[in-house]
Amino acid sequence: MLQDNLILEHYGLNELNFDTIKSYRDRFAEVKPAHPWNALETKEFLYKVGAWGKVRDTHKEGVTLAGLLLFSEERIITEVLPQYFLEYRESKGNEEWTERFTSQDGTWSGNIFDFYFHIHEIVRNNEPQPSIASSLTEVLINMLIHADYNGEGGVILEKQPTYYVFSNPGLLLAPSDSVFSHTVSQLRNPNIVKLFSLLGLCERSGSGLKKVKQNWSLHHYKMPAIDQDISMHRTVVTLSLSAQERQESSSEKDTHSTPITESGNNFKGVEKYQNTLKNNVETDSYNNNINSYNKYLIEEFNSYNNDNNSYSKGDNYSNSESYSSNKEINSYNKEPEDDFSNSVNVEDIDTKLWDIAALAREKKRLSPNQMEHIILELCKEKPLMLKEFAYLLERTPDGVRNNYLTKLLRKGQLQLKYPNQPNHPKQAYLFNKKDIEK
Repeated sequence: MLQDNLILEHYGLNELNFDTIKSYRDRFAEVKPAHPWNALETKEFLYKVGAWGKVRDTHKEGVTLAGLLLFSEERIITEVLPQYFLEYRESKGNEEWTERFTSQDGTWSGNIFDFYFHIHEIVRNNEPQPSIASSLTEVLINMLIHADYNGEGGVILEKQPTYYVFSNPGLLLAPSDSVFSHTVSQLRNPNIVKLFSLLGLCERSGSGLKKVKQNWSLHHYKMPAIDQDISMHRTVVTLSLSAQERQESSSEKDTHSTPITESGNNFKGVEKYQNTLKNNVETDSYNNNINSYNKYLIEEFNSYNNDNNSYSKGDNYSNSESYSSNKEINSYNKEPEDDFSNSVNVEDIDTKLWDIAALAREKKRLSPNQMEHIILELCKEKPLMLKEFAYLLERTPDGVRNNYLTKLLRKGQLQLKYPNQPNHPKQAYLFNKKDIEK
């Protein structure tokens, strides 16, 4: 297997897509505005991030395999990796694809960097719940960084009405039963991981999929299913958007225990392009972990409550001041927080509010002043409850209340809708117009 730090001596800057490089550098500067690498020339920048390599013995240099995959174009990538193929497709449950694009269609670069951000936008538009969209992109990034790009069948994401299937060449480097638990990350492509992690898109903690499982438990969805097809040397992850049934008869359990490897839907694309599967079998394979769901549900639900940062990696700003005189404020609106995004009435969240809070959802680390400004702009539109803030900003309720709302109440920039009833079930925060009049 070719390592992703392999230096391709005969592939220089001319083999790279400069629009992709510019997009990467713009995102890097956005995440790390004061970083010294922002001032480097293109080649030196690519060397620092691991996309360019130098052979010490011969003084030759060139693009690394990771750099080729992220920054080149499909036609050039397949010169080195003939089996390379990326695909996204959607269906309404029939044989017709309602939307489909591949790395071979010639309308875009075909590299994995542009593929990620193209799908990221599609998922954000398709899934109204930010926490679900976040989990789907977490699995997407895991698929891209762990794929064996020498393998057959390509990297495929399939969206059906009630589930997503992520399929990539290469078997897991860790036992499949430990993938959704907190473990040390084992990397097939460390340079690709570095390139994505520099943009804050992944970590090397090995906890990403654990958070996906916690999120699915929280929404009472069928547990994520992972399958390793040894014969095809592929890994398939299925995320169902259907609710987990509480009780099933033994016959129903037998019906739902079909291994994911037998799912015709999961491999239709591989069959279509590689002609490797011959069997036409049942399609319902989401529940290969159904018997373990009830065992893990309470455990993972409690784990989530002990780690309120599962929804947001950012917002680590702590209150350096002690607001001892305002302990009553800190106790306002102590709503149940275990499922805040699911309890919000999405119909009450209009497009304007969603747009105002967009920056907070896109950037997990904002300065307190930026976040306070967004909160005030939201409250100018309408009074908002704590759970609505948490949903719009993609932050935990505790983080929003303790880090921002409490301060804005003390400053007099916000006021409570029910000031004499701090624990009112419909408690909301209003913009204080009198503060402007002053």
